[in-house]
Amino acid sequence: IAVLTLLPSAAQSDLLGVPGPIAFDGENYALAWTSQPSAGYFKQEYLPNGQEAEVYQDMILVEAVSGELTPMDAAAAQIQHLEGRKASDPMLNYDLIQNDATGEVLLDFLISDLQANPAIVEWNDYRYQTLGKGKGVALIGISHRGYGQDGATSFMTDLGAMRSEAINALAALSFPTITVAP
Repeated sequence: IAVLTLLPSAAQSDLLGVPGPIAFDGENYALAWTSQPSAGYFKQEYLPNGQEAEVYQDMILVEAVSGELTPMDAAAAQIQHLEGRKASDPMLNYDLIQNDATGEVLLDFLISDLQANPAIVEWNDYRYQTLGKGKGVALIGISHRGYGQDGATSFMTDLGAMRSEAINALAALSFPTITVAP
């Protein structure tokens, strides 16, 4: 008889040399999910203890894309994706901050899915920088969600105070050393 064993989320294979945990804003985030959607593109998600990727409230993302791409190129691609949501997402909003001295880019955005059951409101802040020796882009991001009518209302009420603190904390966070296999 074959037995299927589901490994705990912490057993995910680290693809970027960032096994975690990642300490952010007084919380430790453990590696929960990894993916390589295409050649040269790697994604990892980190969650606080007790949260699940499908219904998280707080998440850290680390991504890397190798190739001829700048932080602004990566942010522009995300903005293009966001613009495509405008017709169906009444809460969509974003702001782009570029640090000319470092070449880093911060993309701060709010999205929602009010048709989901329960409804979802999600705020993200993505920090992009050049990967290693200039051959791609690395991203570290934070994501926060609220679910359902009450959760979304509470989330939006708290977002103003939380947003500026989280942006400053992400901007000050030591960027993890990311290694992508050739």
